[in-house]
Amino acid sequence: MFFLLFFVLLIQIFTYWIFEPLASFLGYVFEIRLLPMIALIVFISFFSVKTTHKI
Repeated sequence: MFFLLFFVLLIQIFTYWIFEPLASFLGYVFEIRLLPMIALIVFISFFSVKTTHKI
């Protein structure tokens, strides 16, 4: 039982070390103060795509 608890704790620690920087970075990028800039970039890129329609 203690071996299982130790193994689970070890997995949680390694998972935190691997994914915490990525989660912190994504949390910073998608903060409320940066959402208007991201939305503006998406909006401009969405409407700047040239389409060719054959009628």
